[in-house]
Order: sequence, then C-alpha cells, then structure tokens
Amino acid sequence: MWSEIQPDKRHDITVNGYNVVAWEFGEGDDVVLCLNGGPGLPCDYLREAHSCLKQQGYRVVAFDQLGTGQSDRPEDPRFWTMERYVQEVETVRRALNLGKVHLLGHSWGGWLAIEVALHHPGAIRSLILENTVADMPHLVQELNRLREALGPETVAMMQRYEALGWLDHPQYQAAVTLLNYRHVCRLDVWPAPIKRSLDNWNMGPYETMQGPNEFLYTGNLKDWDRSADLHMIKVPTLITTGQHDELTPACAMKMKQGLPQAEIHVFPNSSHMPFYEEPQAYYPVLLDFLERQRNSGGD
Repeated sequence: MWSEIQPDKRHDITVNGYNVVAWEFGEGDDVVLCLNGGPGLPCDYLREAHSCLKQQGYRVVAFDQLGTGQSDRPEDPRFWTMERYVQEVETVRRALNLGKVHLLGHSWGGWLAIEVALHHPGAIRSLILENTVADMPHLVQELNRLREALGPETVAMMQRYEALGWLDHPQYQAAVTLLNYRHVCRLDVWPAPIKRSLDNWNMGPYETMQGPNEFLYTGNLKDWDRSADLHMIKVPTLITTGQHDELTPACAMKMKQGLPQAEIHVFPNSSHMPFYEEPQAYYPVLLDFLERQRNSGGD
C-alpha cells in the first residue's frame, strides 16, 4: 500500500545543461524506473505511490522531469518534445547506472515509456504501461465519447467556448471539473501527493505538448500514434487501466492487441489513479507481474 517515505538517496543529474533531481528507494538490481504523467507534473504522486516497492526488495527510482518540481525550469518551448524527453530518460538511467529496468510509465509517462522501449530496447527488462495509450487519435475519439455523457447542451457549450477561446469561463471549467472527478480520480478527497503535483504543475510543457486540459488535445503530440510499431517491443508488458479511466479500457485493449507479450488488468472501481483509488486491488497485480519477471531468470 502506498505511503510517504523518505528516499534513501537524492541525485542531481545534468540534462541538456540543466539540473534534474531524482530519488532512490531501496537497493539492488531489480530496478523500477517510474515515469510520471503530465507533461509538466512533478513526480510526487507517482513516486509516493511506488516507493513502497522497496519493502518487497525493489530499487525504485523516480525523477522530476526537466521543467517540473525540484528540477530546473527552462522556459524554452523547444525543450518540450518527445525526442528530448526520451534522451532525458536514457541520461538518467545511465547516470544512475541502473542497468536494465522495469520501466513503469503512467499516463503521459506511458507514451514516453513506449518511445523509450522502441528507441532503447536494451535498457528495458519489462514494461508497465499504466492508464495510458499508444494512439492519440483513438484517445481523442474516446475522450469525445466521455464528454458526450455530459449531455448535448453541455457538449455544445464546451465546443462553443473552445472555438471562442473562452476556456476560463466558469461554465466550461465546471464541466472540466466534473469530467476530472469522473475520469481522473473518483475519490471524494484526493490524496496529498496528487494535490502537491497538481498545485505545482508547469503548464508550459503541458500546453505545448498536450493542450489546455485533459479533454482537449491541441499540442505537438495530438497526432502521435505508435500502434503500428508496438510489435517491435518484445519484453513482457503489463497494461493497467481503470474502468472509468479518461484513457479508456478501449485504448488499453488496442495496446494489448499490438504488443507480443502483453497482459491487461482493468480495475473496476478506478479511473486514472488505481494506486490511490483501489490500492487493495492494484498492488497485488503489480507485484505479481514483477515477481514473475524476477523469477523468470531474464536479465
């Protein structure tokens, strides 16, 4: 179960001439490298949800991606590209001498994990794709379906304000808030690590790469689609999603169909944060997968 524990080590790593901060929990050769969502979010919410894996003998590493949290925050939008973030992950892995890792990517971190697995296959021992997608156009279709559940008048209002650029209008924000509580985290009170990450969100990377909110994709990743390339990822892969996830079970199933060694688990009472919404179900699934990789004899 998740808990907030003190890291065993803190690292400062030079990436693109700037400082990136990473944290380690535990020790050993079984390394879980966590890539959090966003873009632009500090890693608090994912770090605190997985640092507890050290108690099962895993070495857990998480880091604030450049532009977030305790890492440096350059304002140059040229830094906010998938290609540069892939290089950043590999820089962190090499700087900390992590070897082959169990790469765990959540949401945007899952998109990044897919790219890392494609570009640096020798760095990956297994892949854990949590609440994520491999096909942005398909995701946009699914998000529009979720929006339609608000009713035709609300959808028309949202489309009108989007066309006018009135995204700060109270009515529009109310609709987005409702969608967030349905499809991002369904808990009445959001845990402190989630709040910390959200309160320190750098919207520069987010708006450049994704868009103005979770349900409107206008950034440089809006056409990103790796579904045709998933067959090249040969490592064992765990896909997790929530029944009510904004990145829907249909998106997860499409990934499974493309990955040669994938298994999927849908948490029935969760949306985008099963590790907080349904921890009693989430951790046994994750630990079972990791233990099977540990016992498989692969390096």
